[in-house]
Amino acid sequence: MIKTIKLVLDTSYKNEEHDQLINDIVGKPLSFFQAIRVGGIGSKRMIIEEFSPNLRHIANKSADINYINIELRKMGVLIRFTKGLTRFSWAIPFYQLIFYNKDCSSIHAQGKYILIKKSKTFHENKDFFDLIISHKLKYDQLHAHPKL
Repeated sequence: MIKTIKLVLDTSYKNEEHDQLINDIVGKPLSFFQAIRVGGIGSKRMIIEEFSPNLRHIANKSADINYINIELRKMGVLIRFTKGLTRFSWAIPFYQLIFYNKDCSSIHAQGKYILIKKSKTFHENKDFFDLIISHKLKYDQLHAHPKL
């Protein structure tokens, strides 16, 4: 039987297995000095417009607004959001990360997506998104497959 890896984890409480899995997928957190050097590793809070069907079970069911924030890691990003008192983390390695930017912005990976509302905080995060994209491009260039 093939073991599937859950990449959306309940990280409300300290769990060594979850921490190790996240570190294996997207790398360890950047150090304080590395974070300063790159200009910050965390986004401001953004409003979620919509979850993909396979993430809707995590969304707040009531009229509560769903928020996310993004943390830059060495090999990917960690997207964090809450449902009530439960905190979830979605680990996305750079090679799976896709951004779309049209009427609303969206993050896609692993057959899942999150649509982000283009509010004031979204626009305040433009430099952070540019930072993620530049890190993704560097990662893709370092790990490019040879052309056949």
